Amino acid sequence: MRPERYHADDLRRLLQQRKIATMDELKEALGSAADVTVFRKLAGLGYHTSYSHRGRYYTLDELAHFDALGLWSFRQVFFSRFGTLVATLEELVGAAEAGYDVAEAEAVVQVGTKDALVLLVREGRLTREKVAGRFIYLSTDVPTRRAQLKARAVYDAKAGALGLGAGLRVVPDELKAAIVLFSSLLDEQQRRLYAGLEAMKVGHGGDTQVAELLGIDPGTVARGRQELLSGDISPGRVRRAGGGRPSAKKASPR
Repeated sequence: MRPERYHADDLRRLLQQRKIATMDELKEALGSAADVTVFRKLAGLGYHTSYSHRGRYYTLDELAHFDALGLWSFRQVFFSRFGTLVATLEELVGAAEAGYDVAEAEAVVQVGTKDALVLLVREGRLTREKVAGRFIYLSTDVPTRRAQLKARAVYDAKAGALGLGAGLRVVPDELKAAIVLFSSLLDEQQRRLYAGLEAMKVGHGGDTQVAELLGIDPGTVARGRQELLSGDISPGRVRRAGGGRPSAKKASPR
């Protein structure tokens, strides 16, 4: 039987040492001049191609530590759980609460996105609408798109359009103290909804800012905001049915 000439372990050792590598570096490590041989060995290991740098870089599944959005970078080379830039934008825009404009998408993926977004619209994989003078890219799912536009209207509200001023980024110390004091007087549901309301007034990034101010989890703020937007609120109930710790039964003394 003909002995194996090329060994996938040679690629693994190189990538474990460098984290990422180009095709030329991989071919040199494997001792082969053929791209197809490298791809065959990489397939057995499980790999990802960068969506930046024209897909020149490769890494292994076991080395990529993807964040909550499915993105990972090493030395300014970017990888996605979803593969290409086009596939990544399709997933991220479809899941974005208020869709993305070009600048917002680029802030997330850290590379140019305009051509890829236009392609996705042309292929019917995303939609776009002009909001406040710029194109917002949205999901093709009708209910999701409606929810995204509703959230976008809140994010883009002008200062003064809501009670205490949407778009407010810097809160005076006196107002901060008043907000914290007022929040401390509320029950759990009221505090969550109040935090969500203040986050909507701040606009994009409000969940994190309000969470830091009130000392609560950003997810709690997001939940309160989503409940307000959907109207899914049970008056007079601090927790949802079934929420909280199960009641403890008293043990009979013996």
